[in-house]
Amino acid sequence: MRGLREKGIYLIPNLFTSGNLFCGVFAIIAVFNAEYVAAVIAILLAAIFDVLDGKLAQLTHTTSRFGGEYDSLADLVSFGVAPGMLAYSWALGSLGRLGWAAVFLYIACGAIRLARYNVQSAGIERLDFVGLPIPAAAGLVASLVLFDNHILHFGAEIRPTLILVVTYLLAFLMVSTFHYPSVKSLSLKDRKPLRVLVGLLLVVLLLVVAPQVMLFAFFASYALWGMLGGPAAALFARMTWKPVPAQTQPASSTGDV
Repeated sequence: MRGLREKGIYLIPNLFTSGNLFCGVFAIIAVFNAEYVAAVIAILLAAIFDVLDGKLAQLTHTTSRFGGEYDSLADLVSFGVAPGMLAYSWALGSLGRLGWAAVFLYIACGAIRLARYNVQSAGIERLDFVGLPIPAAAGLVASLVLFDNHILHFGAEIRPTLILVVTYLLAFLMVSTFHYPSVKSLSLKDRKPLRVLVGLLLVVLLLVVAPQVMLFAFFASYALWGMLGGPAAALFARMTWKPVPAQTQPASSTGDV
């Protein structure tokens, strides 16, 4: 504690981490009040804060061990406890012990996933994740609630069994050794093929037109990504994230075409 007081902490990334934690707590309270859509929005906002705090820490060179530990604790609340309570209150409560056991397994595997990441990434900047990241698992739970609320409308007979299977699958994927791409592999400073810009514009357009469908499709695809194997990952990396080498231009050039 004395060393921490002397050195202080970086405010910018930790403020965003606090925003992540606030959204997680808000989501839990919303679940208690049976306001499931509000809980879903809070979980998705927490995921945005989680991405931003890491990116800002990298851009401003303010990464620290304190920030990493604080981020993990916030993630456990926002992406472990909050979606677990959401799944239980929304669908698993009718299953009794089987339901809360599934929630416990999900939260426990999420905690193990975070602890393993902290150990494996200590002093190493990884460009991929080993095991499904807990924010992605929470995103799938949250987007599934939206998808059901606006599109499918699962009945009381189907919903508990479906969510039970999804919860166990997510718990397994989080502690698996499957590799998932990281947002760290996306560098905004490097040149990209024109098709990447067109693809991103198309994704944004579809997200605006049908957000419930697109969010669920995105998180479901990412969750299953690790099981697709190396060839699909290599093809995806080649088509999207590979930078375009800078070309030598005359000194009188005024810009890119």
